[in-house]
This record gives sequence, C-alpha cells and structure tokens, in this order.
Amino acid sequence: MEDPQRARSHTVTTTASSFAENFSTSSSSFAYDREFLRTLPGLLIVAEIVLGLLVWTLIAGTEYFRVPAFGWVMFVAVFYWVLTVFFLIIYITMTYTRIPQVPWTTVGLCFNSSAFVLYLSAAVVDASSVSPERDSHNFNSWAASSFFAFLVTICYAGNTYFSFIAWRSRTIQ
Repeated sequence: MEDPQRARSHTVTTTASSFAENFSTSSSSFAYDREFLRTLPGLLIVAEIVLGLLVWTLIAGTEYFRVPAFGWVMFVAVFYWVLTVFFLIIYITMTYTRIPQVPWTTVGLCFNSSAFVLYLSAAVVDASSVSPERDSHNFNSWAASSFFAFLVTICYAGNTYFSFIAWRSRTIQ
C-alpha cells in the first residue's frame, strides 16, 4: 500500500509547471563555483565589496548628515554594496545557470556600468566635499572614504570592461 502523502506530492510534482520544476530544491544539488573567486572578475567583485564597505563605514562613523553631499555618497555606496554582495552570491552558487530566462551578460553589463558611473559621481562628490575647515574632527575619515571610493570606481570600471567583453562575445555568436 502506497503512502497517501507520497502519492499527493507525486501528483503536485507532475502537475507543476516547467518553470517551477527548474527551482525544485529536492531534485537539484547545491552548486558552488570555487574557481570564480580566482578569476579577475571574481577578485574585482571581492575588492568592490571590501572597498565599498570601507567607503560607507568610514562615512557612517561620522556626523555625515551635516554635509548633504555625503547622503548621495552613502546611498550609492550602500546600494551598490548590497547589490554586489547579491551578485557575488549568484555567481558563486551558479544561480545564473538555473535561471536561463534572464540575460545575465546584459544584466551584468548594465549593473557594472551603472555602478561605475554612479560611483564615479559619488567619488567626485565625496572628494569635493572633504575640507579640513568644514569639520576637522571627521576630516581623516572623509578623506579616506574619498580615496576608497575612487578605488571602488576603478574596480567597477574593470568589471564593466569584462562584462562588455562577455556581452559582446555572446551577441556575436
């Protein structure tokens, strides 16, 4: 005699859409790409996360709300830090292979290029807002955050280049 619950789950599985079957955790194993972090784009993403964390923590540890321009820098830094962590998880777990409907090369190119442009504007705003006369107590933190913001901008520029190469090779084929 067959267990009633087993028959019910079998019925649910066979009537599920093919889209839902692709996301079934019981039939797929957890994939992990160890080699991704050894590639140049993987190293750049890790650098973006570490340096981006420095940018917003150096500003957040001060009275940045007294200078409105730092609100923009904080928004860009925290927003792209969270999204970069999200993309790192997607790349390490190879989630992009389980969702083939998403044009990942185009998404990566749009993400990295927008991060480059907005981080460049935030780095320029950050650097132009730092002055020893404004608030000498926070000067060192703000100056360091400006330096790291430019480093993160360079990292996003590098990943934009690699994303463009991947996107271009995908569209040519």
